Amino acid sequence: MSDIIKFYSLAHIYISLIGGILLLAIWYNIRKRFRQFLEEDDSQKRIDKGLLYLSIALFVWVFSGTWIYLANLFLFEKTIVYDIGYSLFSVLNTLALLLALFYFDFAPRFLYKNKKNTIVLMLLVIIVSAITFILIQKFKENPVIEGVRLSGIPDLVLSCFLMYLLIVSFYKTFMNRGLKLVAVISVLTFLLMLISQLPDVFLFIDDTLYEHLIKIIAKTSFISIFLVLATSWVIQLALTPKPSEMTIKFLDWSLVKMTIPSKEIYDQTIDFGSKTTQYKNLLKFAIKRKYENGEMQYVLVNSGGEIKSQTYLTRIIDNINTILQLQNTSQLERKDLFTFMGQGKYRLRVIPENIDIDPMLLDEFSQK
Repeated sequence: MSDIIKFYSLAHIYISLIGGILLLAIWYNIRKRFRQFLEEDDSQKRIDKGLLYLSIALFVWVFSGTWIYLANLFLFEKTIVYDIGYSLFSVLNTLALLLALFYFDFAPRFLYKNKKNTIVLMLLVIIVSAITFILIQKFKENPVIEGVRLSGIPDLVLSCFLMYLLIVSFYKTFMNRGLKLVAVISVLTFLLMLISQLPDVFLFIDDTLYEHLIKIIAKTSFISIFLVLATSWVIQLALTPKPSEMTIKFLDWSLVKMTIPSKEIYDQTIDFGSKTTQYKNLLKFAIKRKYENGEMQYVLVNSGGEIKSQTYLTRIIDNINTILQLQNTSQLERKDLFTFMGQGKYRLRVIPENIDIDPMLLDEFSQK
């Protein structure tokens, strides 16, 4: 084992270990401090595990790096035991990243909180890993054909797909949080991660120093992006209004008075004007939240529900932001007013005691 490879292996292990510990510490602190927000929905009792799975992915890197280092140190990198361990760690790392994306609000729709599709992707990862392992064993004597390592192709294709998911999820997440520069850097980082894998497949790209330099830069940047994500999540949670501090009063048709101190909104009257659909939808949520019991306080938002699309929820928030002319830091997000309960069910976050609906308005709306 050359000094360059030895340096890279030890640096890879140390950086991944520190990154994993930091992410785990941030996740634990968030879980402790913001438990009420994360478990706000009594019927779900769900704690967002996105950061936890990202930290697990980094710890898998630690074990895989240690495995590779020991294999080179004790000269068993060409044995079937090494191949099994390498494939196992590759599967675990990919599975951890997929499970993390399951919790990302801005992950592709086919993945976000979609258990069926997530399971299908996990099975696909296991199949690809099995194919890679079979190719390694089959071409043990002659693994390279015309400068291409055949056993590395399935894993490279899978990495392309995984990087696509990461790019979409992180770019949209950072753009939504106003971190445009970080969003662009995240895209470049994931592309660099993909580029760093090319020399393992296309062996004619042969420069040991720069190959490992790119890998260490890519992985360090990769971990840094995770840490920025965690920090931005803490800030987002800290700025999320508490249900008990929000009040909403329905005064008349199209008129709503709202108070949200953390967003610098104090007894401000919102006139929806001609946008009666958004007003009626918000009133539906308020009536359900105030007068229904427990798990029945939701409105079904899908093609067969009371509200046909999530777009209508976004329009409510956009209209409030526009009418009140809120600054970027004070603008409302969908999460501030609505809780997603799963299966297309959404609930207003304001507690029932803080919802006031004019009796005549309620009677008139009920008759309709």
